[in-house]
Amino acid sequence: MLILTRRPGEAIRIGDNIRVVVLQSAPGKVRLGIEGPIDLRILREELYAQISQDNQAAVAPQGVSLAHWISAPADGDAT
Repeated sequence: MLILTRRPGEAIRIGDNIRVVVLQSAPGKVRLGIEGPIDLRILREELYAQISQDNQAAVAPQGVSLAHWISAPADGDAT
């Protein structure tokens, strides 16, 4: 992890096309501006975690294990 000290108005670069600017700082709070390509998804950490959790929950219905899905015959299979 790179740790930097920046003041309001100062920026850092990530690669050639991402710029992070310190907009405002106050005790216990920092406002950042992020500039990047329009196709780059930028999410707050807690939102990213929620989306990941929702995606995992959507993989299989609740209460049904992966082992059940692997061992169950597919529709149309002869038993």
